[in-house]
Amino acid sequence: MKTQKDNLLKVDAKGVFFFTLLLIMGACSGGSGSSSDKSKVKPPAVDIHAAVATGNEEALRQHIAAGTDLDEKDPYGGSSPLISAALFDRPEMAKLLIDAGADLNFQNKEGSTALITAAFFGRPEIVQMLLDKGADKTIKNKYGATAYESVAAPFSEVKSTYDMMGKMLEPMGLKLDYAYLEKVRREIEEMLK
Repeated sequence: MKTQKDNLLKVDAKGVFFFTLLLIMGACSGGSGSSSDKSKVKPPAVDIHAAVATGNEEALRQHIAAGTDLDEKDPYGGSSPLISAALFDRPEMAKLLIDAGADLNFQNKEGSTALITAAFFGRPEIVQMLLDKGADKTIKNKYGATAYESVAAPFSEVKSTYDMMGKMLEPMGLKLDYAYLEKVRREIEEMLK
């Protein structure tokens, strides 16, 4: 009987401790019924990568306000939302992410950064934004290529890579214009020198 009473006292003491801790935490954060708790922004139903890929600026702004991880890896290639913005040519989304503090040099599973992706897929506006904010031009992906090297080779040598990427990502909305890519690669190459 005495052991049972001792155990109950220990449980009660632990309960009082946790209750007191909760009260202190509540007081420090403004209390459980404070307006700061009610005004917290919740992330939208659409995930951050889908918001970026589809150009849903309102959802992205809500993610930023809610404190969603701006460098959250997508489950397939491990890309960040900023890499997705570069891939799907969403400069307005890229700017929001950059201004909100997304990691400019985040690398996906292939080792590519937003700069490498923007360069390879012919996104000069995003390349310039990234360069202006100090993105590292020297990072190499797992194939040994920097952003510059990804556009320096003749188009004919990389066309098969575009073919493969285009087929793989077309269901997600990626459209590749080969004539444009062949032309803009020279412009981006100059930007990256």
